[in-house]
Order: sequence, then C-alpha cells, then structure tokens
Amino acid sequence: MNQELESLLDLLDLERIERDIFRGQSRSALVPRVFGGQVAAQALVAAGRTVPEGRDAHSLHAYFLRMGDPGAPIVYEVDRIRDGVSFTTRRVVAVQHGRPIFHLSASFQTYEEGLDHQAEMPVAPDPDSLPTAAETLPRYADKFTDPGIARRLLAARAAVDLRYVDAPPYATVGEPREPRSQVWFRTNGKLADDPLLHVCLATYVSDMTLLDSVLLAHGRGGWTVGDVVGASLDHAMWFHRPFRADEWLLYDQQSPSASGGRGLGQARIYTQDGRLAISVIQEGVIRVPR
Repeated sequence: MNQELESLLDLLDLERIERDIFRGQSRSALVPRVFGGQVAAQALVAAGRTVPEGRDAHSLHAYFLRMGDPGAPIVYEVDRIRDGVSFTTRRVVAVQHGRPIFHLSASFQTYEEGLDHQAEMPVAPDPDSLPTAAETLPRYADKFTDPGIARRLLAARAAVDLRYVDAPPYATVGEPREPRSQVWFRTNGKLADDPLLHVCLATYVSDMTLLDSVLLAHGRGGWTVGDVVGASLDHAMWFHRPFRADEWLLYDQQSPSASGGRGLGQARIYTQDGRLAISVIQEGVIRVPR
C-alpha cells in the first residue's frame, strides 16, 4: 500500500465525537474547495457506522449544497431514519462553519436471494495494456492553463490507479466525440475485507470522471484547460453485487443530455470478470465562462 492510499484511508477513518456525530478532515484539493467524492465517501462512512452488523449499503442519493472549505473540519450528523427487518435507512448532513454543505440519504440491506439478471459488460481493453496516469498526464501538460496542474492531478489521484481507455477530454479539446468515456480503476494497494470500506472508496472515485462524457460531446477539456466551469450538483449510486475496490473495475460512462448550464452523466461499473457491481447517475453544473 502506498503512502497516498494510507492517507486516504486515514481521511475516511472519521472521529466519533457523539453517538451519531462524526468529524472528518480534508486533504489538499485541485481547486479551492473540498473534493465532492471525499465528502460523499465520508458521509457514507458516518452512516455505515450507525448501521447494525450484516447490513451492506445498496444505494445512496446525495446533494452538494455548498462548496466545502478544505482548511476546516467537516462535521457529519447522522439521523437514524429507520431500522426495519431487512432494511436500514440513514440521513447524513455534512456541516461546516455552521452551514450544511452536503446531504446524503443511504439505505442498507441484509443479504437475501432473489431474481438475478444484468446488462452485459461492454467491450474494453485489458487494463494492464493501458498507460498509467503517470505515463499519460505529462504528454498533455502543455494543454493545461497552469503547468502545475498535471503534477497536482497526479498527486490528487495517487491513491488510485485510474487508466483511461481513450484519450481524456483535455487531450482532444475542440474535437467533439461520442459522449462516452471508459476508465479502469483500482486502489494502489490491498484493502481490508470490510464491505463498507470498498463501497466508500468506489464512491470516492465515482466523482472523479463521471462528467467527462458531457465534455467530450462538445469538445471541451474541462476546468484544467479553462474552457468550462463545473461542479457536482447531485449524485446517486446503487450497489448491486459484491466487489473489491482494490481489484480492477471498469467505469463505463455516458451522457444522455446537457442543457440549461447542467450536464447529466450516467454509468455502470463492472468487475473485471463481467459482473455489474454499481450503477451511477450524476448531474453537474457545466458552464462556459463568459
């Protein structure tokens, strides 16, 4: 396990300051706000720590309300909405400087047998055949508005091995493409056998690239090249089947719509052996600077 992954795991190990109140720290961000995936993952950790043993997360729905301050701790207040026979529901509000910045609803379920089918995994190259971020980013450093962005991107994503199947948006600015993007990802090190940990790490990564397909449809490169301003608005995930975040996962993303200064991304995450593990939908602000 590399040092960056250890740092991320420390970030997710929230301090319990009351029965249903937790405190989390932040890490340096690429932009002057808290990374949305971090807040979502920490909120899910807080919810999961109040759930009876043997119940795994099966869905979450979240709204990003305000920009988070990376220089201040975040307090997570958990509301125990319901503990049923099979399902547990939790609501979490993330608070900073006395104001809510994030809201999460999550549901957990005891395992049970049932009907089973899934969408077929799309074709994708073997992840080990693709270049790493360390090999890819330096090639496009001249496209960024700030020469240090490539270095900061590498540092921010060092805990995760994330590999694009095709060129990322910042590599093909001005060239509209099909609104679809694929990446393989896994953590840079083995993790403990804790299902909540793997779900939270997948939640963390899910906010990194989901709106790429919106940018591709319009030949935009994103905030790194200064041709759009963006931020996550809401985020939903459904966890269908067991998976490990320290094993390769294919993140197959597409955008069905962009309008009104917003873009929608939807995705499916598959294990390397073809099991549909997670479905994801996110809407974000996508504005062209005036």
